[in-house]
Amino acid sequence: MYANTTSIFVFGHGVGYTVEKAVEAATTHSDENGARKRKPFASGHKGAKETHMGMTIAQKILKAHLVDGEMVLGQEIGLKIDQTLTQDATGTMAYLQFEAMGVDQVKTERSVAYIDHNTLQSGFENADDHKYIGSVAKKHGIYYSKAGNGICHQVHLERFGAPGKTLIGSDSHTPTGGGIGMLAFGAGGLDVAVAMGGGAYYIPMPKMVRVNLTGKLSPWVSAKDVILDVLRQMTVKGGVGKIVEYAGEGVKTLSVPERATITNMGAEMGATTSIFPADAQVKRFLAAQGRPEAYTELLPDEDAEYDETIDINLSELEPLIACPHQPDNVMPLHQAEKKRVQQVFIGSCTNASYADIAKAALVFKGHHVNEDVSCTCAVSSKQVYRQLMRDGYVEMLLDAGVRLLEIACGPCCAIGQTPATDGVAVRTSNRNFKGRAGNPTAKIYLVSPESAAATAIMGTFATAEDIMGENVKILDSIHEPDQYDIDDSMILPPLSPEEAAKVEIVRGPNIKFLPVPEPPQETLVAPISLKARDNVSTDDITPASAEFSSMRSNIPLMSQYCYHRYDPEFAARAKEMGQSVIIGGENYGQGSSREHAAINPMYLGVKAVIAKSIARIHKGNLVNHGVIPMLFEDGADYDRLEQTDELHIDNLREQIAAHRVQITDKTKGFSFWVKLELTDKEIEVVLNGGQLRTLKKQLEAEKEA
Repeated sequence: MYANTTSIFVFGHGVGYTVEKAVEAATTHSDENGARKRKPFASGHKGAKETHMGMTIAQKILKAHLVDGEMVLGQEIGLKIDQTLTQDATGTMAYLQFEAMGVDQVKTERSVAYIDHNTLQSGFENADDHKYIGSVAKKHGIYYSKAGNGICHQVHLERFGAPGKTLIGSDSHTPTGGGIGMLAFGAGGLDVAVAMGGGAYYIPMPKMVRVNLTGKLSPWVSAKDVILDVLRQMTVKGGVGKIVEYAGEGVKTLSVPERATITNMGAEMGATTSIFPADAQVKRFLAAQGRPEAYTELLPDEDAEYDETIDINLSELEPLIACPHQPDNVMPLHQAEKKRVQQVFIGSCTNASYADIAKAALVFKGHHVNEDVSCTCAVSSKQVYRQLMRDGYVEMLLDAGVRLLEIACGPCCAIGQTPATDGVAVRTSNRNFKGRAGNPTAKIYLVSPESAAATAIMGTFATAEDIMGENVKILDSIHEPDQYDIDDSMILPPLSPEEAAKVEIVRGPNIKFLPVPEPPQETLVAPISLKARDNVSTDDITPASAEFSSMRSNIPLMSQYCYHRYDPEFAARAKEMGQSVIIGGENYGQGSSREHAAINPMYLGVKAVIAKSIARIHKGNLVNHGVIPMLFEDGADYDRLEQTDELHIDNLREQIAAHRVQITDKTKGFSFWVKLELTDKEIEVVLNGGQLRTLKKQLEAEKEA
């Protein structure tokens, strides 16, 4: 599977180019008479090199930002990154790594630090983190979006996103930017730090998947139902090594926030990213944001070719529901077993736009939240909140008994509103992994805002049509505003270099050192500290919630809670072993981009993860932090291994370089083979003991040269 996200420095690509010029330069050439003609494009398609083939939207942006490699399917390519974003749950680690690189000012066109996750301030730890991030932003030329301004993905769409740009963020849902025609990637914090330092971002050249949309959504059906249908078809790992591109006449009917909902949850199927065209809808959105100059039309060529195609008739879709404990466990909502619901949450980066909340409010109008239900709502940005207040929708929510939360991620990542024991919760967010909401006994269901509101009223699963009947058609009258009230007072712009030089980084007692692993030795003798099941998520490895999120800049402390809900004895067991190996099933490390899921095991002595398959971002994070990601050649060997078995590897470094390693189970007396689906650059990083050691070697070599 294609899964690397490792970065190395590649300099020399200036930032003073326009997207339009770059795309043109990438896709055309001058003949002997100076006329512009289309360049041939080398894809993975048979015969592509001999033909002048059209390009997809994603291919155009990739070509415009290519600084290393060739765009041949599966081959590694290096991309220039225009923009980066971080949030506070992952940002502290990203900035500690950026500081370690020794770069004075960020080299991107724009880098933004958002405070949107840990906003409860229940202890000094979060305050420490926020002060640290704020001072780093002032010191190094980074925009700083204060707590209360909004969720990173929504605000970035509003104030910074632009068609044709590349974006990486230390949050797995950064592909939200694809809703505006950006090529946006979720990545680990170290990858983001490298990009901020001017380095290239490396991925294998992905396959191109076209999702062809026709028709128009019914009033009680939403964009959330579109992406749930895609997940139902592609599964949680069906997007690995692929960029999902949306096309067809149905695209024209979807607003930018609706498109962003769809691209946001592309992360749930492991896709490299997802993207929509930049068309009239994008032009309208940017004009409403007071940024018409940011618009560039970006469409696929008529003769563009795709590796796969999925057809969806929007007119035929009905309300869907994702059942526990995977977002691809999808069925029609009316077919789901009726359960009494105790909690409903409307919000998150996925479904908290103006139209999302306004439609939910209309469903609530004239009704009240069921007496047995706690219903909360978190709006995505201050801008959206203000517009909803002015248009009367906030009052509708209050009249219905909905509790309005702070403008932040909140319950989506277990920052508040943890369900009761064995509770049933319905949410509009993007993930329903076991324990994701802070309680592993709870059952989480994912639906649209309209269906969530109806469920809160009924006290069991319901659709907007169930509540409103024929009046449900009024939901079609809700549209994004033609003009937003722009207020950027909570976004602090970078200081001048002269002012920045005077800034002192603020480091409270919660800001701890960044652990750096040692390079692998020739021989590894290590027991198995954990045998994990299929679909282990980063929430399993590093639990979400306010309780644990406040520790994310303190690895010595947070590592004590590694696998806390999955296997409470793991941390102590791994530490006692000194060095160990983790065994995993399919799709190991799915979910969040948080690199703590690699750093904490590494800190506890984990030297390798051996799994049937490893999720894209997590695999890159393992490489970056010196943990060797290995894949079983024969999946049956997983069943032969048991926790605490002692594994032995000879000539480890030589075998790593060969991309294939023989491992002996000394306890059971048999040997098996694993493969390393890593690029040569990733192999180098692993042998060096992680990305920071690799960068240090590169910088030292540059100084000597």
